[in-house]
Amino acid sequence: MKKDKIVLYMHAGSGNHGCEAIANTVCKMLPKPAILVTNSAQEDEKYSLKGLCTLVEEKKIREHFFLHVYYYLKERLLHDPKAALRYRFREVTGKNLRSLTVSIGGDNYCYDLLLKDLKLANQMFTELGSKTVLLGCSIEPELLTDPDIIDDMKRYTSIIARESITWQALVEAGLKDRTYLIPDPAFLLDMVKKPVPEAFIEGNMVGLNISPMVVEKETITGITMKNYRALINHILETTDMNVALIPHVIWKNNDDRTVLKSLYKDFSQTGRVVLIEDCSCEELKGYIARCRFFIGARTHSTIAAYSSLVPTLVVGYSVKARGIAADLFGTWENYVLPVQSLSREGELIDGFEWLKNRETAVKARLRKVMPAYLERTRQIGKILGKLAD
Repeated sequence: MKKDKIVLYMHAGSGNHGCEAIANTVCKMLPKPAILVTNSAQEDEKYSLKGLCTLVEEKKIREHFFLHVYYYLKERLLHDPKAALRYRFREVTGKNLRSLTVSIGGDNYCYDLLLKDLKLANQMFTELGSKTVLLGCSIEPELLTDPDIIDDMKRYTSIIARESITWQALVEAGLKDRTYLIPDPAFLLDMVKKPVPEAFIEGNMVGLNISPMVVEKETITGITMKNYRALINHILETTDMNVALIPHVIWKNNDDRTVLKSLYKDFSQTGRVVLIEDCSCEELKGYIARCRFFIGARTHSTIAAYSSLVPTLVVGYSVKARGIAADLFGTWENYVLPVQSLSREGELIDGFEWLKNRETAVKARLRKVMPAYLERTRQIGKILGKLAD
């Protein structure tokens, strides 16, 4: 591995096609070749990242009992909390350390379980003499009231927030001098158009994405799936459009297809609902781009739609959905339906009808703002290239 390569880390694997889309677009923007430290090289090889970067798989301590015990004891008895991370990332530490390490898990700071490793990895790379960058992040503003998180943010050489709610919170936390507001790199994702199923009418489809994670965030049990079923029934009864069910994450314990297959089973007999098979992020964008409308839960499925000028309603649960929509449209209201607020069966129908009635205006808005939006996104490569010099 050449020493001029940039390290990208905190990549969970391409089975999450949002993670794949971020890694794909960042690697293509970089002026120098990248090493991608991944949780699953097998997933990355299967989809679009093969050949774009050098893939290095993390060392997995939890899969080996004695290693797990050893590093647990080092942490507890020798007070060395970063020992396990040095092993996990050992291919890019020590003599192989690069001058720039970039954390690319955009919404990692939204998940409590990841905070410890995020902070320790940032501290470890910084202590080893590397510049660190937090790229394409969304952070709940409340988290930035935690002094430990502020100390962590101050270790990064640069922070690139992907939406204005996070950026404003970082500025108010005193981090303006190192923070940029630049859209998610996945807005630049290329698309690949595969042949479509027979019932896929190009330009007259409603693309739907739902995730088990969003279902878990609901406050009334079963309300999310009831809304999706009611919406599909409404589309079939009141329009000539067909429906495409599009997965965007296919991990074993977090697989969009589990909920999408349930919907498909209910409506397959109509002949107007298709279930798109798993494929790369670029190919999934190719399907999404050929829809007339898109309603999605996964952030990067909606980014694929926005960047393809497809009017989109987000079934969201966090700052990332609200912030991205607000930056595009000036407000997130009517463009984001928080899953936590779902209380009756017809709310998704109402959101779809609002969007449908404003189809021309929404498409015109996306067409107007997207060129400048994409140009701003291209700054990521320039910023990282400058830091890597």
